[in-house]
Amino acid sequence: MDIPLPPGGYDIAVVLNYYKPYVSGLTTTAEAIAESLAARGHRVAVVAARHERSLPAFERRNGVDVLRAPVLARVSRGPVSPGFPFTAARVARRSRVVNLHVPMLEAGLVAHLLRGAAPLVTTYHADIPTDGGPVEALAARAVASSARAAIRRSAGVVVNSEAAARQSRLWDAFRGSALTAIPAPCHDRSGGRPRYRRTPGLHVGYAGRIHAEKGIEYLIAAFRAIPDPEARLLLAGDHLNVAGGSSIERVRRAAGEDPRIVFLGLLSGDELRDFYASIDVLSLPSVTESFGIVQVEGMMAGVPAVTTDSPGGRVPIAATGFGTLVPPRDPAAIAAALTALGALPPAERRAGAERARRRFGLGACIDAYEELFARLGGGRAEGPAPEVLGPEVWSGASATMEE
Repeated sequence: MDIPLPPGGYDIAVVLNYYKPYVSGLTTTAEAIAESLAARGHRVAVVAARHERSLPAFERRNGVDVLRAPVLARVSRGPVSPGFPFTAARVARRSRVVNLHVPMLEAGLVAHLLRGAAPLVTTYHADIPTDGGPVEALAARAVASSARAAIRRSAGVVVNSEAAARQSRLWDAFRGSALTAIPAPCHDRSGGRPRYRRTPGLHVGYAGRIHAEKGIEYLIAAFRAIPDPEARLLLAGDHLNVAGGSSIERVRRAAGEDPRIVFLGLLSGDELRDFYASIDVLSLPSVTESFGIVQVEGMMAGVPAVTTDSPGGRVPIAATGFGTLVPPRDPAAIAAALTALGALPPAERRAGAERARRRFGLGACIDAYEELFARLGGGRAEGPAPEVLGPEVWSGASATMEE
């Protein structure tokens, strides 16, 4: 069936394979860009794969038109959606600028289909780890090749930091591109209440996907070396819907029968504010990390971070001084840092929070994207406000868009 686009089209089309309600740093970044720009009066569409059958094929979500293409299968981390690249191209032809979020297997094809349609800005988040099995390694190489193709066709390329880009396997492609470093968008989640705090002892937090690359078992080993019976480790994150597979069984084995370790599940909204208000220090023990939005959100709430010294993950601590960098896979170093930072006095926490807000506040990130999109895409679409298109006109694998 044909689906009409709103008169005047869109100012920005955001393209990625996973979108909300899936939670990852990539999806959180894309959501913040889309919804923040929509709140500023831009017409924004998101094109994604319909990674859960229960999700609507079309919805208006916080001012953003979200269009989801049907998924036939999954390979490693990625959904297989034959219609997804073509849907993205059709929306792009009615948009002033396209923001493509990678890594994504379809990135090269999407960029090829977009040629001449609208300026393409590729946001590159992180390399996919290659230390899995042969299927995962082959998939990672294919995704990297696809990303290179997209970067070559991009009018602009955004990375979280130049330091992370220099350490990427794609640095050769970045060097020949119009590269811009824009830190990931971070929300100020201060002002919560400590509803998850149970004792006066040290409370350590982790928030993120329960995935092997996050190194959660090293944090657990570090915490279990702290003898205080009043201490608590609060683990927040999704383990049911994780691209590439959840590591929850490995994490539970590492936790053993330690009653001080609490699994909170996926948190959002005020739950996250209350989570940050409940902890003394946050740890992001990732084996590899592109930036670590949660560590900055913790900093803004007055919580210092213990983070792996990786090219992307070190950026927030290096910029604010509000935390400690530790080597990857080093529980002893993590334990020492947790203990030291947990004792920081309130005045140092307030000062660290202020530095984090100044350097990484959401407004500065969105300002930078808005300026980049305006420079490349030429401003806003004209015409009447977009019409809300109901699911009855956007459903099924055969759906196409009116050119």
